Amino acid sequence: MSLLAGISEELAEIDGQISDIFRALSNGFQKLEKIKDTNRQSRQLEELTGKMRECKRLIKEFDREVKDSEIRNDPDTNKMLNEKKQSMIKELNSYVALKKQYAGNLENKRSDLFDGPADDVGEENVLLASWLQEVGWYSPEIACGCHAMTNQQLIDNGHQMMDETDQVIERSKKVVQDTINVGTETAGALKAQTEQMSRIVNELDSIHFSIKKASKLVKEIGRQVATDRCIMALLFLIVVGVIAIIIVKLVNPNNKDIQDIPGLAPPALTRKLLWQPN
Repeated sequence: MSLLAGISEELAEIDGQISDIFRALSNGFQKLEKIKDTNRQSRQLEELTGKMRECKRLIKEFDREVKDSEIRNDPDTNKMLNEKKQSMIKELNSYVALKKQYAGNLENKRSDLFDGPADDVGEENVLLASWLQEVGWYSPEIACGCHAMTNQQLIDNGHQMMDETDQVIERSKKVVQDTINVGTETAGALKAQTEQMSRIVNELDSIHFSIKKASKLVKEIGRQVATDRCIMALLFLIVVGVIAIIIVKLVNPNNKDIQDIPGLAPPALTRKLLWQPN
């Protein structure tokens, strides 16, 4: 960082902020490994994602400063700054990959959490359907042998229950398909909003950078204006002094304390003739 301070104070400041974020990311992922609750893990991942976005913005600003100072720096310095930028990008990408890994593991845990009860419910539904089928096909009268049903009635009753089951399955398939369609549309809308937010962030970064450059330019113009005012004041004082000397010489030409101004002769008191006419 001391080396960057010798090149540019702004580069050194940005490098310090990026280093602080990298330390916070390292500590955050170490803390994430110790968290067992999925909700707390999700909140921790969101916080780390925000830090990575801020780090990405600072790296972009660092790159802009490097490009602006390429003309003033020698080739070795430019090479060192580019290598520094690439190392920042590489380290940030490693944290992004680590974040994706933790997010995938968290999604798998949630899937297992939702899939487990569903299997149990499915088994209970199978047992319940078997029980209903048994009750529908074999009434207490059949079990006792009192009022026996004919084979055709049993077949018709079984076909009716199968038709009702097929209708329930079809309705369930339709609900699942509608849910998938809604999920697909929601995912598309979220992706479009994410891209829009990314463009907005990039535009805000550009505006922030332009504002900083404009502030520097205004400061430089202010210093130039102050210098011009000092020069004008000095010239005004010189002109006033010259005018004052001229006035004094005209009013009191015999004053020897004030030297004559070059190019301005004192007024002639008398004019002597070189010859006198007869």
